[in-house]
Amino acid sequence: MLTKNYGPLTGVQILDISTMIAAPFGATLLADLGAEVTKIELPGKGDTLRTVGPWKGTEPLRWPGLARNKKSVTLDIRSEEGAEIFKKLISGVDVLIENFRPGTLEKWNLGYEELKKVNPKLVMVRVSGYGQTGPYREKAGFGTPGTAFSGHTYLQGYSDRPPVSPSYSLLDYVTGIYTAFACVSAIYHRDVHEQPEGQVVEMGLYESIFRMMEFLIAEYDQNGKVRERSPGLAGHSSPAGTYETKDRKFVVLVCSTDSTFDRLAEAMERKDMLKDPRYYTNVERLKHDHEVQEIVSSWIKGFTQDELQAKLDSFGVPVSPIYSIEDIFNDPQYRERENIVEVEHPRLGKIKVPGVVPKFSHTPGAIRHRAPELGEHNEEILGGKLGLSSEDLAALKEKGVI
Repeated sequence: MLTKNYGPLTGVQILDISTMIAAPFGATLLADLGAEVTKIELPGKGDTLRTVGPWKGTEPLRWPGLARNKKSVTLDIRSEEGAEIFKKLISGVDVLIENFRPGTLEKWNLGYEELKKVNPKLVMVRVSGYGQTGPYREKAGFGTPGTAFSGHTYLQGYSDRPPVSPSYSLLDYVTGIYTAFACVSAIYHRDVHEQPEGQVVEMGLYESIFRMMEFLIAEYDQNGKVRERSPGLAGHSSPAGTYETKDRKFVVLVCSTDSTFDRLAEAMERKDMLKDPRYYTNVERLKHDHEVQEIVSSWIKGFTQDELQAKLDSFGVPVSPIYSIEDIFNDPQYRERENIVEVEHPRLGKIKVPGVVPKFSHTPGAIRHRAPELGEHNEEILGGKLGLSSEDLAALKEKGVI
């Protein structure tokens, strides 16, 4: 799927020297919306994400979705010659995205103070486990430990069992969204306000999820309560949770507002609950949540999943079947929204990846090119943009610089 680049970020130039998921995902989101992203990878090794499963044979299946729309240049920026080439690349970009441990780039004499001598308007987005400051700044940081540090893991699971970590890299992906948000915010400030200099934007992995838990902070600060783990939206809304249907399938239903519960009560033919002082407001329902759950669970078990969905849809009650990935592949909503699209792969032929979101009416993002092979764009970028000759490139390759 090759298309012209007319996304809203067309013209933005980004260097991505990050690895694995969080920061690279942010760069991919920007690339999906038109930014030109050049990924710098270590010669002979590449991004460590290339070695992460799942696999099909020897092919890493995450790479096509997480590295699409990027160009790959191999460059050892730790070497003297590599650092000089890196600085030449820096001189022509808007943003540098990195996720080395704090102090690493400075150790190589490639920190922001050094790089802004080459490009004063450079925006540098830095992602690390615990941020660039604080007593933990130099600790190694990955998504799953960061999720535990954020307070999120403590809440997940059942009270009589150990806490449960997310089964995928939730924290990394959320941080990737913040990374993209940081990039466009800093560029906006620099360009719209005609600033002569760029700036550094940085965050720790754990901070992205922690920012989303204002309820936890408020509850402890004001009520002194330590919220314990429980499944579903415990303590927020009633009824809410996972329910089994007549055909032994599962759905999630949430009544986050009283008006939603009013519609559910009508659908259940239990309008009496709307006048009952135990149930007529969310505050009261939470006090009697066990009773409410029994009423709702018993009613839901009288319907198949399809019957329940149709009935509650007709009353405007938010409910969803719990989908497997097979269900998603077969669902017409996903198909109509192009949430799953097919792209070319150099060895697998074609492979399906997530579609581009969000959708812009006038400047839609697109998958302009597949995920790159290691060093695929060395000649195009180092030769075409920086003017290095074939002989130069061959010599640099021989030395292990590219």
